[in-house]
This record gives sequence, structure tokens and C-alpha cells, in this order.
Amino acid sequence: MAERVECIVIGAGVVGLACARRLAAAGREVLVLERHDLIGSETSSRNSEVIHAGIYYPTGSLKAKLCVAGKHQLYEYCAEHQVPHRRCGKIIVATHAGQRAALEVYQRQAEANGVTDLSWLSQAQVQALEPAVAAVAGLLSPSTGIIDSHAYMLSLQGELEQHGGMIAFNTPVAGVTSIGNAKLAVTTPEMRLEASCVVNSAGLSAPDLIRSLVPQAPAAHYARGRYYAYSGKQPFSRLVYPVAETGGLGVHVTIDLAGQIKFGPDVEWIDSVNYEFDESRRDEFVAAIRQYYPAVQPERLHPSYVGIRPKISGRDENVADFRIDARETHGVPGLINLFGIESPGLTASLAIADVVMEYASQ
Repeated sequence: MAERVECIVIGAGVVGLACARRLAAAGREVLVLERHDLIGSETSSRNSEVIHAGIYYPTGSLKAKLCVAGKHQLYEYCAEHQVPHRRCGKIIVATHAGQRAALEVYQRQAEANGVTDLSWLSQAQVQALEPAVAAVAGLLSPSTGIIDSHAYMLSLQGELEQHGGMIAFNTPVAGVTSIGNAKLAVTTPEMRLEASCVVNSAGLSAPDLIRSLVPQAPAAHYARGRYYAYSGKQPFSRLVYPVAETGGLGVHVTIDLAGQIKFGPDVEWIDSVNYEFDESRRDEFVAAIRQYYPAVQPERLHPSYVGIRPKISGRDENVADFRIDARETHGVPGLINLFGIESPGLTASLAIADVVMEYASQ
């Protein structure tokens, strides 16, 4: 006989945990199924740990709306729950005159998205703020910040459990089926569960996991990115981003809460999930850094980690928006699919959870 639970969340990454915590706080019975033996072991622990402002995303898109709303929620949450974070600010730089127009586009796009605190920097002003940076102009985003993502996820897990929710680790989901009466069956190697609400927050695996039930689920695409740590004296006090490239925001400077910097990620399209740190493109990586940091010393770069963006658009396609698909999209009562939750998913996590709560309440 199948066990019954009101809500099942598949995936204990930062977004899955935020959704589970939101449902549990509303009085729902919640069980999170996680195939690994710890929280946030894939995308959520392999990113830049940046709290994004909401600058780049198309007006009206879920990425724009949920990033801007989520940013405010996340700063409030961190302050209230003592999650380590810092509003360190970020500079987007134009390294030659031809990139000034891109900065102007970013500024207009940010204003359209409700981000009104960007300020234009001259070459001299960039130099004054970040002497190591070579740029002809820049945009300063004071509301961009950094966060200890693991501490944040632990806090979400703690709140989930305080509200009676649970996480079942080492529990991969083999399939999800509709069994009528607005019920869904979730099968694992050890058990069969029935639920009235299932949130598919499986990240990289989300499209393939649900395809047998939702054949129209988008294709999964994978963009791998490497991060290099930089040893020795640290030359930056803020995040520094180049003009964005196809597939990502470019090889940028990220600072952690201890003041150590890393560079990354680059973009490499791959056919399957593979976290191997391949150094064959190291020269290209160094060249990308040198565009805005000419004094970079390649011997101080050391492989750190690899992340993979859970994309639903391919190499030559327009960048896809977040997809939060409920019954009105796929016709399956009680099923909520989260597809393509790449950056700014961490920043938007609490806002995404609010949307999931709305769908779960219908």
C-alpha cells in the first residue's frame, strides 16, 4: 500500500528547499526527496553565490520579476535569520569604446525592470573604485551582493523541519504518474508515495524526470562553467563583470565572504552532466580575464570547481526564461514543474517559492 503525503518536493537544492519551506510554513505536510546524501549538492553549490540586482533580463520575464522581488526578500531573510551576506556591489565594465552602448542598454533594461540604483562610471571613477581594472566606462550596481549559499540552505532546511517537513536523502525518483482523483504517484526504488501536490525542482534532471508524464517538457541543455581561485594578494574589493556573452554573464570576478576571489565561469556546451575540470581552455580563460585585468598572473590561477547551468535553450537559441508550469500548461492536476532555473535562481528562490505556493493553493 502506498504511503500518502500532501506535498512532495523533488530536489533539495536552494529552490526546492525554499519551496518546501514555504509550503510547510503554510501548514502543508511536506516531504522532500533528494537523490544525494546532502542538500544543494549540484547547481546550488556550484555557482557564484551572487545576489543579483535584476539588470539583464527581458522586461516582464519571470527572471526579471522574480529576481527583483527575490533580491529584496533574500536580503530581508538573511538579516532576519543571520545568514552571512554582504552588499559588496558590482561594476559592469566596458573594456573598449564599442562596449559603451552595451552598458547603456543594461542601464535602460535595469530601469525597465525596476532597478533604479545603477550609476554610470567614467574611466577615472572605475579606476578610483577598482585600480586593477582596465575599462573605459562602467556601471555600478550597489544592490548586488554575495551570500553564503550553504548557510542559506541550512537555514531553509531548519525552517522546513521546524514546520514539520522532512527530507529523505539518498532517495532518487524513478517516476511520477497521475492516478486520478487529482492525485499523483511518485515512485522511488524503496517506496511508492501518493500526493496531491508534486513540485518538480530537480534542476538539471527536471525535464527528463517528468517527460513520461509530460511529453511536451522542454529539452535539457547543459552549459558547463569552470571557476579558478586566485592565490596571493587579492586585487578587487567588488564584483567585476565584463559585458555578457552568449550563454552566461562572462568570466567575472566573484568575492567570497572571506575576501578571497575567484574568476568564472566560462561557457562550454556539453551533451551530458560531467563535472570534470578540463584545463584545455585555460589560455582562453586567461585571455578573457586579461581584457579587464591586464595584470592577471596566470600562475596564481588554480582550479576550484565546475558548475553546470540547467538550461532549456541550446547553444544557438535565444536564452529561455524560467518556466514554472502548472496544470494550465500541462493539464496534470497537482503537478508544478520548475524548468530552466539557472541564474538568477538563487536570488529569486524565495519569490519562486511564492509562485509555487500560489499554484499549490489553486
